[in-house]
Amino acid sequence: MAGGTMNNGILKPFLLAIALALPLAACQRTAKPPPLEGATIGGPFTLTDQDGKRVSDTAFIGRYRLIYFGYTFCPDVCPTSLQHLAKGLKAFEADDPKRGAQVQPILISIDPARDTPAVLKPYVQAFHPRLIGLTGSEAEIADVAKRYAVYFKKQQAEGSSGYLMDHMSQAMLFGPKGEPLALIPQDEGAEAVEKALDRWVR
Repeated sequence: MAGGTMNNGILKPFLLAIALALPLAACQRTAKPPPLEGATIGGPFTLTDQDGKRVSDTAFIGRYRLIYFGYTFCPDVCPTSLQHLAKGLKAFEADDPKRGAQVQPILISIDPARDTPAVLKPYVQAFHPRLIGLTGSEAEIADVAKRYAVYFKKQQAEGSSGYLMDHMSQAMLFGPKGEPLALIPQDEGAEAVEKALDRWVR
């Protein structure tokens, strides 16, 4: 090499090696299987959406499902989690509209006694225009929570006749066939949500 240039005979093989290495590196980044691959969570359900329509899991075939179990009367955890999820999804949609459109955000209520479709509708609309709220009978909610390994329990509110729901706060991402892919770290903020979606949504 002289004067800051590389001999043509050396340059061509050098550039070829770089060109071959780049796709290999990309493959290595995406080859790692999803952390929930093979997990026995998820499955069929039929619930009622915020418009009063019955909706089955089969309605989401072909789309990624970003599912969060919570309830509208939750004082802090649920609204904060949903804000992070919605903001992260919106950022992902803005960065990659095609992949973003493949993600269907879903809130499944663990408080069906209070979360009627009429209550759910304005609540979900406040977070994301495509967020679907699902409710059902107590038996239906108990069944879907069991299938998705979600803990919840009604607890009497201290000094009040009302109640709160003690529950697991965790968002889960399922693939186009309903297969479990990964937990989404909504408690770490919107940026963490966006990064997780970017990693697992193909």
